[in-house]
Amino acid sequence: MKISIAQQNYHIGNFENNTTKIIEGINKAKADGADIVMFSELCICGYPPRDFVEFNDFINQCYKAIDTIKEFADDIAVLIGSPARNPNIEGKDLFNAAFFLYEKEIKAVIHKTLLPTYDVFDEYRYFEPAFDWKVVEFKEKKLAITICEDIWNLGDNPLYRICPMDILMKQNPDVMLNISASPFDYTHNEDRKATIKKNVLKYKLPMFYCNTVGSQTEIVFDGASLVFDKNGNLCRFLNMFKEDFATVFLNDDGTIDEPVIEPADHLPNTEMIVNNFNPSLNLPMIHEALLLGIRDYFNKMGFTKAILGSSGGIDSAVVLTLACEALGNENVRAVLMPSPYSSDHSVNDAAQLSKNLGNPYDIIRINDIYEEFLHILQPKFKDLPFSIAEENIQSRIRGNLLMAIANKFGYILLNTSNKSELSTGYGTLYGDMAGGLSVIGDCYKSQVYALAEYLNREKEIIPQNILTKAPSAELRPNQKDSDSLPDYAVLDTILYQYVERRLGPVEIKALGFDAAIVDRTLKLVNTNEYKRNQFCPIIRISEKAFGVGRRVPIVGKYLS
Repeated sequence: MKISIAQQNYHIGNFENNTTKIIEGINKAKADGADIVMFSELCICGYPPRDFVEFNDFINQCYKAIDTIKEFADDIAVLIGSPARNPNIEGKDLFNAAFFLYEKEIKAVIHKTLLPTYDVFDEYRYFEPAFDWKVVEFKEKKLAITICEDIWNLGDNPLYRICPMDILMKQNPDVMLNISASPFDYTHNEDRKATIKKNVLKYKLPMFYCNTVGSQTEIVFDGASLVFDKNGNLCRFLNMFKEDFATVFLNDDGTIDEPVIEPADHLPNTEMIVNNFNPSLNLPMIHEALLLGIRDYFNKMGFTKAILGSSGGIDSAVVLTLACEALGNENVRAVLMPSPYSSDHSVNDAAQLSKNLGNPYDIIRINDIYEEFLHILQPKFKDLPFSIAEENIQSRIRGNLLMAIANKFGYILLNTSNKSELSTGYGTLYGDMAGGLSVIGDCYKSQVYALAEYLNREKEIIPQNILTKAPSAELRPNQKDSDSLPDYAVLDTILYQYVERRLGPVEIKALGFDAAIVDRTLKLVNTNEYKRNQFCPIIRISEKAFGVGRRVPIVGKYLS
């Protein structure tokens, strides 16, 4: 039996585009002589559709698209993902479903059992879990079709006593087909492969796994669809971060007519399954994920041009370099806005970066605007000493200028804050925290430095002086980040243990960190949730990003 995997990039709610893509995939599979072609989870509407599924018209359009696609499922079977209505009076109105189409008919509808409710997932809000499980019989083969579930490592979690494959195994299936929407994070690839292989070895069945690819606002899907034979050998691995297609021949004995990429006894790269923070880990993947996040945000929203503030610092340098690579240097405008406290070398560094990239840039000095603010506020400020108020005025002037230019010329403002700053509140609301999309908001400062070195791997794009000078907001004389924050090497490691690993203060201190620094850092994180709650979407590259995947109270008191 020949099985095709169509790894595609869908647009949520764009039924015409998604349907066209799926039909193209069907025709490609037909040209390859495939018996079955499989697409990813909720491919009809795009994943995650979230509250769109609460609109009856949205579900009607899903069914209309299925009706269109099934006309192409004549002499080939087509496996697609879509919401399905629940005909029962009890339970939620919808299932997360896989539709098996053949002979221009819906031959089977398979419902998802294990609905994730962690991190960016909230499927139980919308969908009813499956309550029956049957293999699909097709051309003398029994197909065990599941939706994302086989990549779960269920362990002893009492919430998931029902494992679909355990039930389906009683019906003697020949192959596992899994359609998925599994997001990227830079530690997930090896873990995902290991979990799927564990299932293959447990059930002694080959696995065809189709994952979606593309970015949906914050969430990046990396593709990396794969095929294992019944012995646990990895035989096919589709590209990461781009659309791909493969047709694979499955033998009757469960072997695959493909060379083995990784044998069953291959051990996973344990560097990728980590408890300790490594800022240089998987930089090529992070690089590709951020590029995909920028491109898809702009393409799917219909935007073409970006603008950002270029300060001569490492953060704006990395964002500008990534944006130029993703969108084309001619479509990214940098605005240099020196204040009375900006150093000459920062302005020169920022200008040199734009010259290296070939993107348009402007220099708008804010000295006069800043002095006018101080003049107007003097009757209120009187003789009070210089403070964060004067610092934030400069940042908000810059934010206003950037948004004015963006509004006038149709740019989207890219934010340049990093995860270390967002964690500790080291940023100005409505100033340097403004933006339509945060590019590096899920990258700690030390990761940003490592990413800059990676971007310079072939030639110097980011000037060396930006990489070597001490980081500074330059909002007061001789200011350094280290005046307000612990050393980034220490800070980022503590933040990683708290945000990603969810360790508490006692556990983090037990790792050997200075108790006072731990207490100070965690207090900064918790007291600045109100800032992050007003922040723009962040491209997610870690297992725990700020935004939809991390929900903590703004007014909660913890670790005070």
